[in-house]
Amino acid sequence: MPSFHHGDVEIAYLDEGEGEPIVLVHGFASSKNVNWVYPTWVSDLVKAGRRVIALDDRGHGDSTKLYDPAQYEIAIMASDVVALMDHLRVTRADIMGYSLGSRMTAVLAREAPERLRSAILGGIGIGLIEGGGPGENVADALEAASLDDVTDPVGRTFRAFADQTRSDRRALAACLRGSRRLMTREEASLIRVPVLIAVGSKDEIAGSASALGAIIPGAEVLDIPNRDHMRAVGDKVYKTGVADFLSRRP
Repeated sequence: MPSFHHGDVEIAYLDEGEGEPIVLVHGFASSKNVNWVYPTWVSDLVKAGRRVIALDDRGHGDSTKLYDPAQYEIAIMASDVVALMDHLRVTRADIMGYSLGSRMTAVLAREAPERLRSAILGGIGIGLIEGGGPGENVADALEAASLDDVTDPVGRTFRAFADQTRSDRRALAACLRGSRRLMTREEASLIRVPVLIAVGSKDEIAGSASALGAIIPGAEVLDIPNRDHMRAVGDKVYKTGVADFLSRRP
């Protein structure tokens, strides 16, 4: 698997296919494989004629594990995406995130709009602004001796997922504590790139997609029926909606 260095941090990535580039940014405690390869996003997009680029966020997958929360500030994490695009000499791309990856994508849409053809915010709604996602309860769960020691239901969900993906739980706890900065309503209202917000109708972590869509000018909202935060990722409605959205980009 190829990788490059952004400062002292080694970032693993994949780069497959040819055509207009799309960059995929996975969610917290996940990886490029778990979020994008296994649910066939990568192969589907390549078949659709796209060049698909996906990275392992710092602290995740095959990228460098860091244990200082300050190294996971959301703007720093987002800068890894731009650094990867620079490394691959990609001037501009569609960028699709999921959950934490969508928070990173939203930062880029606001701070570096010239690099984005469009932004797809999967698994995040008004939680981008109001919070409500995993907090200290999840960090504590990640640091617990075992899953049996975790009683908090949200903490148990993320701890089980981290165990399933064989993640470095100490790095994830640091990431969670360092990446908590929310976007303000005013900052979100300044996003001007085309945006699709895609959230499962049973997702209690992301918050309302329509509420966020009302803040970001011109944003389109895609409800993914009967899917929660973990099960929306590979849903056919999600994939069809994204394909339609991308087909309408100039």
